[in-house]
Amino acid sequence: MSKVTYIEDNGTEHVVDAKIGLTVMQAAVQNSVPGIDADCGGACACATCHVYVDRAWVARIEPMGAMEESMIELASERGETSRLSCQIKITDALDGLVVKLPKSQG
Repeated sequence: MSKVTYIEDNGTEHVVDAKIGLTVMQAAVQNSVPGIDADCGGACACATCHVYVDRAWVARIEPMGAMEESMIELASERGETSRLSCQIKITDALDGLVVKLPKSQG
């Protein structure tokens, strides 16, 4: 298990134990984290699981693929550390990962 902290735009934190191999989106959905709608179920076909990865963690995550790159363009409030949480696989190396949710997903 790895701990993942989701921070809502209003500052509310949700710390969850995430099973290795799941995605950050799946862990959020399984733990009822508000703001991660995951309308496409993790198929990288929407941007309703948009998150901002805390800068301390950006280098530890696999780079964005072409499909995610094109889909993230649809995300409102895109920032420098924007990612689709359905494309971030949870590993032991991501224990303690922190992601923030955009205001529009609050």
